[in-house]
Amino acid sequence: MLRRPSIDPESKTYKFKICLVGEEGVGKTSLIHRFVSGAFDESYIRTLGAVVSKKTVALGSVQGRPVQVDMMILDIMGKRTFLQLFKEAYFHGAKGVLAVFDTTRVASLRDLTKWIDGVRDSVGPIPVYALGNKTDLTHRRETTPEEASSILRSYECPVLYTSAKSGDNVEQAFQGLAKTIVESLVTE
Repeated sequence: MLRRPSIDPESKTYKFKICLVGEEGVGKTSLIHRFVSGAFDESYIRTLGAVVSKKTVALGSVQGRPVQVDMMILDIMGKRTFLQLFKEAYFHGAKGVLAVFDTTRVASLRDLTKWIDGVRDSVGPIPVYALGNKTDLTHRRETTPEEASSILRSYECPVLYTSAKSGDNVEQAFQGLAKTIVESLVTE
């Protein structure tokens, strides 16, 4: 059973939706599963449509006040036809995006720009973190950090390297995006 973090009565709670986008098989569902439940499942089950998960995280202090976030996390099917047909419905109200590519498939990095553009066309210039997933498969790596930086430069988004299997940088990715969103909401 998952425990909710203890709530500090002085804390500010934010609620928002984030979306994970990217091509099929890049590990979006596995990243969410690792973040929400702390586990990894070796089996691959294709996401149909969108699946919603939720998690509450304590972010520490923002502007001197404890902050916690109730995140609604949308796992979006990795078919571009789905993106074209349903982007407004699924991205509506999103405050941030984790755009995921597979470090063992360079095409998934090149196609990531279409996903980011699709989200921003629907909801405007919201924060994006790009995640190079499957870093545990070092022997199969096809992408380099330099290539990712070059392709994603115009989006001005951080690029983090994650492994849903080992858990490397997964918590940091979700919490980093959440903190960026909160900071953008506080300054509005």
